[in-house]
Amino acid sequence: MTDATPDPVTDLLEATPATAYFWGRVAGDGDLTDDAVIVRASDEQTADALAALTGADEIAQRQTARESAHDSSIVRYDEEYELTVVGAPAGRASAALGLPQSDAPGGYRFDAFSEQYRQLLRGLLEACGTICFRESSGSVGISFVHDDDQLLRTIQSLLDEIEPHVPTDDLEESSSGGYWFGLDDDADTEALASWLYAGSDDSGLYAADRRQKLRRSVERATGRETGALS
Repeated sequence: MTDATPDPVTDLLEATPATAYFWGRVAGDGDLTDDAVIVRASDEQTADALAALTGADEIAQRQTARESAHDSSIVRYDEEYELTVVGAPAGRASAALGLPQSDAPGGYRFDAFSEQYRQLLRGLLEACGTICFRESSGSVGISFVHDDDQLLRTIQSLLDEIEPHVPTDDLEESSSGGYWFGLDDDADTEALASWLYAGSDDSGLYAADRRQKLRRSVERATGRETGALS
């Protein structure tokens, strides 16, 4: 873990690595109301980094129940941290980025972050992605889960544009009522993991628990130490 924290941002819609990560987190596990942006994190380190970035004064902590996307009978209870950023960014983000606001549907336009897809996808993975080690095949399983199929189709398009190229499976309905897709079995998850977390130590923009789980899964799949993803 690192003590690095992002510098405060005066304009959250300016295209920077920090804002790309922030809006990835919001799109994957957040909400836009009429006058606020709400973003959630599963660990305190990430919540503190997001608060430092946005200048949010309060972090609400609660325990949440989450159903498995693949088996709704499996429920896990997680700590959750919620930040609220009040003011103009909500309406501007909806207009500029196509994020859904209140009950309006989203269009998801992330072209402004074309130079920051690494950080955007890192935020999306940590917000609505799942990581596991498949014992049966000895491989890393990475999937994205969300109630909005349009967001998932957008993530598929982003993954198709990056290098290393990451093929994905078709979108499917989940048992919990939303949608999900996984990376193709032939996807180079080691290369993707290294690409996603390059520079994360310096920026402080990452969830330590998710990065560690991904690293350990890759090491089990490859049978060798990869070193910390950083």
